[in-house]
Parts: sequence; structure tokens; C-alpha cells
Amino acid sequence: MGKSSLRRELKCSLTIKASCEAILGAFFDPDALVQWWHITRAVCVPRPLGCYALEWKPTETRDETLGRLGGVFHGTVMTFDPHHEFFVADAYWMAPDGEPLGPMAFEVTCSAGDTGSLVHVRQSSAETSPRADRYYGVVTEGLLVSLQRLKTMLES
Repeated sequence: MGKSSLRRELKCSLTIKASCEAILGAFFDPDALVQWWHITRAVCVPRPLGCYALEWKPTETRDETLGRLGGVFHGTVMTFDPHHEFFVADAYWMAPDGEPLGPMAFEVTCSAGDTGSLVHVRQSSAETSPRADRYYGVVTEGLLVSLQRLKTMLES
């Protein structure tokens, strides 16, 4: 059997004037997540086999392909290094309406530099449906905006 290739992927990178520990910690701290990612609640355990679950309020408007946005993103933390990275596997987006989308992988890496820490976010899936295409388009836009809020929060 041949090696399968990833069909969908998003990648975002940003330099933030903060430590890697502060940046990665903000992905697990419920109060920080409310501030920069606008979640309504979270259960995020920063250790191998920990839960990584985020919930957003469902939108009032409906996307033609996805239905209402918001819902729950959840998976299992497979690796966590507070100085460098974490990896969430077997992740799913549970839409407010419709079927779950996944499984997906979610990975955040961070490396310290002279002008700040460079954070890379990558989410991927082998899903090939039109719904997955739309999901990755919407999530990429939203994540870029959210990472800018993270930068503002950590640099102020």
C-alpha cells in the first residue's frame, strides 16, 4: 500500500515579541483563548494524551456550504514541549449543523529569535470533499486574524 498524501493543509506563521513558553501557553490557557481566539469555553490539557477541546458560539448567519460556523474543535494532544511545540492528532470540527469534519492534525511550533519568537501553525487532513475545501478557506482567514490578536495580546 502506498503512502497517502495530505489533501488539505493550512499554514500560518507570525513573529511575536514574546517567549515561546508564553505563546504556546496561550493555546492552552482558557482565559487567553477567550481573549485572542474568541472561544466560549475550553478544556486543553498540555501533556501527551491530554484533551484539546475548544468551543465557539454558533454564528447567526449560515455559510452556504458549512452551515453555521462556530461549534467545537477537539482532538488529543500527542506531544507537548512548552519551549518548542505541541501536536494534536485525531482532531475533528463538530459543526453546529451537519456532520463532523476530520480527522485532522493540528500542530504549533515556536522558535526563539533575535526579534521575537517565530510561531508556525499547521492544520492538515486527507479529507477531499468540497466541504473540506470551504472549511480550510474559512479557517485560514479566521486563524490569521486570531494570530494577530494573539500577537497584540502578548506584546501589550
